[in-house]
Amino acid sequence: MARESGKLHGLSDKTSDVILVLITAIVMFIVAYPLYYVLVASFSDPYDVYAGKTFLLPSGFTFDGYKAVFADDNIFTGYLNSVKYTVIGTIFSVVMLYITAYPLSVKSLPGRKWISLFFVFTMYFGGGLVPTYLVVKETGLINNMWALFLPGGVAVGNMIIVRNYFQNSIPHDLIEAAEIDGCSKFRTFLSIIIPLSMPIMAVMVVFSMVAYWNDWFTALIYLTGSEKAPLPLVLRNVLIKSSASASQASTISGGYAELNKLTEMIKFSSIIVAAAPMLIIYPFVQKYFEKGFMAGAVKG
Repeated sequence: MARESGKLHGLSDKTSDVILVLITAIVMFIVAYPLYYVLVASFSDPYDVYAGKTFLLPSGFTFDGYKAVFADDNIFTGYLNSVKYTVIGTIFSVVMLYITAYPLSVKSLPGRKWISLFFVFTMYFGGGLVPTYLVVKETGLINNMWALFLPGGVAVGNMIIVRNYFQNSIPHDLIEAAEIDGCSKFRTFLSIIIPLSMPIMAVMVVFSMVAYWNDWFTALIYLTGSEKAPLPLVLRNVLIKSSASASQASTISGGYAELNKLTEMIKFSSIIVAAAPMLIIYPFVQKYFEKGFMAGAVKG
């Protein structure tokens, strides 16, 4: 009887595993297919895409969209600018998160509650675009890359996650033991807090990298000149240039239809060109991302 019960129990476990795998596969397909479809469409004839002939493989295979994107001389400059802004901005943001979140995780900090409320207040209330622009202008940051970093140097939502990680995942007894052994607070921060918080640091690095890599609006507002434009802004300008107009259509063989076809190919190709670096980097930090995010999400 016990053996039969064990068999039934094993069959139940196997069935549940199969169901979970199927659900996971369906969810993965729903999430991943749109990006895969854009990738396939970027190599396909736009007319075939809109006719529904493109599904799993390119239809009317072509590189014309990528050729049109990379034909712009500012693309490589935009890539270099985006890499520079992303690296500098990520380092700056992570440093600001750490030096803000760690003091707020110390329960003996005077005024800790009010300082935290001050940060949370900024999540819900802000001056708006015009006052922010005036502040940036008066501080002399217009057309300066630091205008991309300083106004939003501390992402409050991320700071709260890091603070919770410090409170819940790093034993307070370990910090007290280090201080008893003669470590200063700064030495404790460098020798204990930072090494033990590498998982959450990986999460913040990914968050910051994605945010700075995809940011084009801030550059549009504060930077002038194509030589300082990041890649998303360059791709936006390329797409605008390719938009159909009567004057442009008359200069292209095939007229408006051919110009519209090129514009559609550029749309798909631009998405892949902009997303590719982040898609390549993410698998290398995924394990830290999952571990750190779940630990930092626990309410403290």
